[in-house]
Amino acid sequence: MALRHIALAVLVAAIWGFNFVVIRVGLDTFPPLLLTALRFAVAALPALVVRPPALPARRMVLIGMTWFFGQFIFVFTAMTQGMPPGLASLTLQAQSFLTILIAALVLHERPSPRQMAGVAVALCGLGLIGLSVGGDMTLVGLGLTLCAAASWAVGNVLMRQNGPVDMLSMVVWLSLVPPVPAFALSLAFEGWPVIAGSFQHATLLSYGAVLYLAVPTTLLGFGIWGFLLKLYPAGTVAPFSLLVPLFGTLSAALVLGERFPPLRFAGMALIVCGLLVVALPLGKWLRRARAR
Repeated sequence: MALRHIALAVLVAAIWGFNFVVIRVGLDTFPPLLLTALRFAVAALPALVVRPPALPARRMVLIGMTWFFGQFIFVFTAMTQGMPPGLASLTLQAQSFLTILIAALVLHERPSPRQMAGVAVALCGLGLIGLSVGGDMTLVGLGLTLCAAASWAVGNVLMRQNGPVDMLSMVVWLSLVPPVPAFALSLAFEGWPVIAGSFQHATLLSYGAVLYLAVPTTLLGFGIWGFLLKLYPAGTVAPFSLLVPLFGTLSAALVLGERFPPLRFAGMALIVCGLLVVALPLGKWLRRARAR
């Protein structure tokens, strides 16, 4: 990858990492299904002035239901069911392994030995994190977060199958997909009294959380992510999401006071090592250094 594109991928990781702290703030006021509806209702507002991408409506719905609706319904709910913000940012990165697997099966993007080695190292890191279940993390929260990761991975692969499209337009119009089904589920499962009470108790901080989730996280973050997926194979782009836990755990520790036992720190270290193996051309750099 070009250095400027690596910088963009790292920027997205930072935005998405801090996003987990913001989600926790939003969930203190709004229940998860309602928060999903609000997030994408705001993100979809530019559709009033942005032209839709030249893609069939059915494909747009499929991508919107996986990349956006499914992913965030699961992860928001997980964070109300015993998944701490920093740990959620770690576990969600299982999507990178699932993306590589699904891309290999569907798009026939055969992973290189270097990619497979990096994935194996990072998977060991997630395994160590999984061993720390208990205390501040529940099995339900872990399972829901893994469902979110699977939904994100399917969306990544669907994005790779699109022709050339304007990514800002794509993200804006994809944001039209989640609000109605998310609000319908909120009415059915969370109930109107809870919805009305949420708005009655909402503060400027609550609405600021919704705005952050809609603009930097959704429009900017997914716009850049989709742009990179159009330039590079899914197996090259997806591992950069492994940086999200670093920003997520640091933000959760500094802002929310979340603490991580040594086992989780060891898992984080393995995840970083896996990213370095998969995403950076270390072999080429070493050969160039020797040539000099």
